[in-house]
Amino acid sequence: MTTQLHEQASSTDDQRRRNAVLGLATRAVRAESSSVLAATVLLVLVIGALRPAFFSVGQLRDVLNSSVYVALLAAGMSFLLSMREIDLSVGSIFGLSLISTALLMRGGVSPWLAGALGVLLGGVLGLVNAVVVHYIAIPAFVATLATMQLYRGLAVALGNGQQVTGLPLDDSFFTVLGGTELGLPVSVWVLIAVTLLLTGLLRFTPFGYRVRSIGSNPDAAAFSGISIAGTRTKVLVLMGAVGGLAGVLGLAFFTSGDPNIGTGFELQAIAAAVIGGTPLRGGTATVFGAVFGAILLGVVSSGLVFFSIPANWSSFATGLVVLLAVAVDSVLRSRRRARESAFGL
Repeated sequence: MTTQLHEQASSTDDQRRRNAVLGLATRAVRAESSSVLAATVLLVLVIGALRPAFFSVGQLRDVLNSSVYVALLAAGMSFLLSMREIDLSVGSIFGLSLISTALLMRGGVSPWLAGALGVLLGGVLGLVNAVVVHYIAIPAFVATLATMQLYRGLAVALGNGQQVTGLPLDDSFFTVLGGTELGLPVSVWVLIAVTLLLTGLLRFTPFGYRVRSIGSNPDAAAFSGISIAGTRTKVLVLMGAVGGLAGVLGLAFFTSGDPNIGTGFELQAIAAAVIGGTPLRGGTATVFGAVFGAILLGVVSSGLVFFSIPANWSSFATGLVVLLAVAVDSVLRSRRRARESAFGL
């Protein structure tokens, strides 16, 4: 009897410790999301103070619109980073989905049906990534490094190295998805909806719990019966579908297909997720933070244009922002460890 009471007390103490750590992690994620949002607002105010034209409604709307595609990819990337995985093919999935959708439209397929097929294609490409990772038994980083080149080469080949034009621009696909609603581009509303959906999926569903558990401790997750391969497959398919959606929205905005579009988006998506507070060590993630991180990068790029800084410095500025974000994350992580030690963990 005494032994049972002792075991129950010990179990209760363990549960309290886990709840305390979970509470700290949740508050830390919220704090980091708030931090990148505050940094974005501050940067906008600084640029606007020096270049008042930056405050124009049209300019701010353009910044949001240009950030949508990387933001979508960053939202999906937060799931992978939470599992300690990286998908380097997302920029190429974006480009291939865009080109394929454009070719289908030019071939006479209904634009809305072509758009749906473009999203589906993205999911299939994500599934291909998962199959390569599973059956060749190599890390996702290496597998998607190969498929990044494969998908990009296929996009260039399908487009014959040229822009795909001659699309039915008067169709509702372009006027709706490429238009505005309630003062914001429709693509921004889609981004908001996807962000809310993915946040709910990551935070409040068994699937999201499995994703975070694998990233937190893969061995413990496998021991508890979580299928690491199955969960990874679902996340890669989700990432591919989000990439396909971004490509379809990009086509609606650009109204033509460029086979080289989306080059470098994968690194921007990873940077945005890290800036937003999703650590590379896994276990936690914030979809909102990843989206805010992408918007911050968009503000940086637009600010460079307003200050007439050559585009060649864009990568330098992005790298500097990422470096600062990682440094801040390191400080916050040290503080979290200090708080956790206060609970005797």
